[in-house]
Amino acid sequence: MHKLFGQGPGGLFGQGPGGLFGPKPQPALALYNAVVARGREPHWYVEGAVPDTVDGRFDMIAAVLAMVLLRLETEPAGAAPAAQVTERFVDDMDGQLREIGIGDIVVGKHIGRMMAMLGGRLGAYRDGIAGGDLGPALVRNLYRGEAPDPLAVAHVSTHLMGLRETLAGVSVARLIDGDLP
Repeated sequence: MHKLFGQGPGGLFGQGPGGLFGPKPQPALALYNAVVARGREPHWYVEGAVPDTVDGRFDMIAAVLAMVLLRLETEPAGAAPAAQVTERFVDDMDGQLREIGIGDIVVGKHIGRMMAMLGGRLGAYRDGIAGGDLGPALVRNLYRGEAPDPLAVAHVSTHLMGLRETLAGVSVARLIDGDLP
């Protein structure tokens, strides 16, 4: 797939242009690619009933990214990788918006809204984890207020909580290398 959170040159998986002194560094590229790959796994969209649309893919990738960011915030060594993977997310969203025809003038506003949405999801998922129930946060943020079958919500909740638990045992260095268990 070339567009909308898939493989394509210079976008999500592109390495970007090389510079005068060699290739441009790509901090957190492996981690971001792993987040997107995890967010595009079919089970989210089949058993989890996440809409397989542009918005649904954004929401699912943001949910997986939130789990990674919540893990990275648990230790000081995670601060820089968290910032880098978030920058990678912004760069990808910028490229995706341009690819679907959003003009330069309004791209910044769209990115601002997407970052606010990610920030809101981080808070909602953090609260859901603390309270032991991601369900309400998922309905509000992943399903945009329209609850699917409770089994679908349970599927997504179980898998995201499982990801969160296994991420706790993965070092920051392994995460930076894109090792999502």
